[in-house]
Amino acid sequence: MFPNRVTLVEVGPRDGLQNEAQQVATAAKVELVHRLQAAGLREIEVTSFVSPKWVPQMADNAQVMAAIARPAGVRHSVLVPNLQGLQAALPGRVLTAEPAAADGPRSVLWPDEVVVFGAASQAFSRRNINCSIEESVERFAPVVAAARSAGVKVRAAVSCALGCPYQGDVSADDVEHVVRLMKGIGVQHCGVADTIGVGTPRRVQAVMERALRHFPLDEVSGHFHDTYGQALANIYACLEMGLHVFDASVAGLGGCPYAKGATGNVATEDVVFMLRGMGIDTGIDLDALVSAGGYISGVLGRAPVSRAGKALLARRTSEAA
Repeated sequence: MFPNRVTLVEVGPRDGLQNEAQQVATAAKVELVHRLQAAGLREIEVTSFVSPKWVPQMADNAQVMAAIARPAGVRHSVLVPNLQGLQAALPGRVLTAEPAAADGPRSVLWPDEVVVFGAASQAFSRRNINCSIEESVERFAPVVAAARSAGVKVRAAVSCALGCPYQGDVSADDVEHVVRLMKGIGVQHCGVADTIGVGTPRRVQAVMERALRHFPLDEVSGHFHDTYGQALANIYACLEMGLHVFDASVAGLGGCPYAKGATGNVATEDVVFMLRGMGIDTGIDLDALVSAGGYISGVLGRAPVSRAGKALLARRTSEAA
């Protein structure tokens, strides 16, 4: 049975912009977040507290977090790669794993949620961070403990869950292994990511079924890239299972660095258009969302990747003529 309502986690400001070669001004990033909030997005992944040496686009992470408005009902998340990143994301916090510390004061600069990550492919893990899957997850154990102690929710992103650019196919057993490890270190939500966009509906359902063995339905989400045009079909397959939380990126921002020419993240506008046609509520104003996509695409000097976004913008132009 399909869900009556779907929550979309907008990842454009972080996952979408991080691969952009041109530096996007801090003010433009803040404006994008504000436009997304005004469009009805209630879950927004804002930035990443990684070293600017590796991701220069995210060097202004603290400035962005300090500048964004925090309306009631909107949750903001950030990616953290290690304890150093978590410390930067929680200014003024003395990191500790003591549960009682969660009762302490929260800074308005803190995110509501942090994202940690691990690959379902040993080849990907060793190629990118020079360690095994098991070692990579274990490194996040103190990060998870410290975040939860501060009262900050922890979400895991399991990358390469449907395929790896180095080893090819990734089995459902491989995915479940990482999911189990993440659950073991105290992660509260599991996001299953088709990083290179090779997943197809039945394979996606098989992988999601494994994640649901370890996390409740409300705490499993899908993250799909549209490299081979399968993202919406894969979301539909998840909806058939009752899943109701998905990542998406306004204007189709982002790309896949492992597959040249790849479309990248599924566009939020396309997902909202499909869900609206199915009678599934998202709480998102599609017209305002399309305007937000047009805004950031203008900043980047190109047209939106979103098919729905381009069509609706073209209709506006035609009707105004």
